[in-house]
Amino acid sequence: MIRFSNATVTYPGGVRAMRDLDLTIEPGEFVVIVGLSGAGKSTLIRAVNGLVPLTSGGLEVNGRDVTALGRAGMRDLRSEVGMIFQGFNLVDRTTVLKNVLMGRLHQSATWRTMLGMYSKSDIDVAARALDRVEIIDKAYVRASNLSGGQRQRVGIARALAQEPSIILADEPVASLDPPTSHVVMRYLQQIGRELGITVIVNLHFLDLATAYADRIIGLRDGVLVFDGPGSDCDANVFESIYGRSLTADDTMAKQAAL
Repeated sequence: MIRFSNATVTYPGGVRAMRDLDLTIEPGEFVVIVGLSGAGKSTLIRAVNGLVPLTSGGLEVNGRDVTALGRAGMRDLRSEVGMIFQGFNLVDRTTVLKNVLMGRLHQSATWRTMLGMYSKSDIDVAARALDRVEIIDKAYVRASNLSGGQRQRVGIARALAQEPSIILADEPVASLDPPTSHVVMRYLQQIGRELGITVIVNLHFLDLATAYADRIIGLRDGVLVFDGPGSDCDANVFESIYGRSLTADDTMAKQAAL
């Protein structure tokens, strides 16, 4: 379970990216967070694994009080939380398999990782993760030789290799074309449903969010303005989140037609 209680994040300079947030996300939920750039979407996601500390309020993740964790406690928390990035964050000069094995660092002895001598069990976990996103055939290809969609699938596999209870995806389709975006979202949806992993995704396009999310969280200027199923996200809800009327440019369908 993830529970924010009156949580606020204020950045240097006085920018309040999250304001008095009360939010509970249950285990196994597939949640999409939507809102304009600067609405607080990335702040919320990065608070979950401690990358962004709260200024005030509380945050509990998997029974841990995140605001009270020391260095060792934060390492333990992050070992349970996989992260998928907009920019993929792969090591281009090495193979796909070795990139995915980086998700096993918390489980492996330091000397093994320094020498690149992963155990058979770690390699098996990484291979299963690659197979789940249907890219096992690229295991020994250099990451630099992959397309954008393939690179993001490797990013998903790396997060899966951690064997996490939570996966955070920060704008995972922002640099992808519409068909590839749907592929990535389907993998994330399947992972949540089949493995019981809590998945939280930041998106801009509301139609993409409603197509896949169990639940949509709408943020505006760091404030929670919508929390409900995708079926409730009509034009009025969009206006409450984005502060203006919905247009064709706000949909993934329009981008696909361009």
